[in-house]
Amino acid sequence: MKEILTRSLSGLLYITVLITSLLNEHVLTIVFYFFGIVCLSELKKLINLNSFFPYIIFTVMYFIFGYWQLVMNSTYGLEEATQILQVLTIFVQLFLIKDLFSKKNIPLYNTKRYIITTLYLSSSFVFLILIANYKNVFSPKLVLGSFILIWVSDSFAYLVGKNFGRQKLFSSVSPKKTVEGFLGGLFFACISSYFIAIFTQTLSFNKWLILSIIISIIGTLGDLIESKFKRQANVKDSGIIMPGHGGLFDRFDSIIFAAPFIYLFLRVSQYVS
Repeated sequence: MKEILTRSLSGLLYITVLITSLLNEHVLTIVFYFFGIVCLSELKKLINLNSFFPYIIFTVMYFIFGYWQLVMNSTYGLEEATQILQVLTIFVQLFLIKDLFSKKNIPLYNTKRYIITTLYLSSSFVFLILIANYKNVFSPKLVLGSFILIWVSDSFAYLVGKNFGRQKLFSSVSPKKTVEGFLGGLFFACISSYFIAIFTQTLSFNKWLILSIIISIIGTLGDLIESKFKRQANVKDSGIIMPGHGGLFDRFDSIIFAAPFIYLFLRVSQYVS
């Protein structure tokens, strides 16, 4: 009972901070910066990277893209820089997906550790901020809708998997995940996309429906990749900052992996009626 209460209070505090930060553009930028620093710290421990340099890289990248328009008083060059970062980030993520399907451990030579911290975690937080400032207009409901889809997908994947799961999804990395759970999470995420479209008034239902599929699939892959990092590090959680939940990286693993793909879809959807 005490463990359930601790887990509930910890989760409630996390959600409260997250939703409150969505009320103001600068508050959101600062809060997500600290979230990113904590996640980066936890990732560095998982991949055994003892260096302060990733924090510097993250800070420079984050605030350059987060405040480009404010500092430069122009968006000139921002789109080109974003496209380059997006290509590099998705390229690295595809390699991580490839490593996920390998029976061997994810190779963690020194150069790759820096690539992972830069173009897997740091750049993904950049894209969360870019989503919140989609078309250079503060659009926090896009971020909130994306988080809700992650929460719905994860919650129903757990509930359906626990009660009806039979076939393992990826037993070598996460023995508790099942195909039935994944499909259940995907189904309810698709259902919730209808209500998100109605209440946020941001994108059409069709676009939120496609996003629910993208987020469920890519988010699950992100969760599995973090699970493989934890398995290699021989730890249960990425950290202890959230009692009952583990680390902050455990809560962000899905959304940060999906963020570049969400932003890519938003860009492509501009040209599709």
